[in-house]
Amino acid sequence: MTNPTNKTLQTSETSQTRLKQPNSRHCFVCGVENKFGLQLKFYEIENGDVVVETTVPERFQGYPGVVHGGIVASLVDEVLGRAHFGSDPENPRFMYTAKLSVNYRKPVPTEKLIKVVGHAEKSKKRSATSTAEILGPDGELLADASAVLVNVPDGTINVDVFEELGWKVYPD
Repeated sequence: MTNPTNKTLQTSETSQTRLKQPNSRHCFVCGVENKFGLQLKFYEIENGDVVVETTVPERFQGYPGVVHGGIVASLVDEVLGRAHFGSDPENPRFMYTAKLSVNYRKPVPTEKLIKVVGHAEKSKKRSATSTAEILGPDGELLADASAVLVNVPDGTINVDVFEELGWKVYPD
């Protein structure tokens, strides 16, 4: 399965090379066809971190003007796992979260640009750890998180049907 849209991009804002990661069709966070989800696009940057910049719509608020804590947890959970995907979209390392710890430092605003960054930490054969943070419009730390991740058991996800599942790099 070759996907020519999985190309390295140069961004003017950060001057970092970014490699777009695959999305699915129905995932709450990255599903391109999930009209109730966030529909986010994730990029691996030069140092191996994973980043997404987004403006969370008001419909995902808890208190007025503040992103619901469950959505904040979803944002960091996604980058925590994606930090260990690897750079080959045809052979990603799928992991599930065994333990998630989120520190809510300050309210995450709706309708303002935020940046969510995931960092791969320790990696073992069957498990890994990673850390993440959410930065506000001015770069202020709003939340941080850590996770213990475990490989999805072999045979759970059939990599031969990625296209059917909608798992691919979609064009911008």
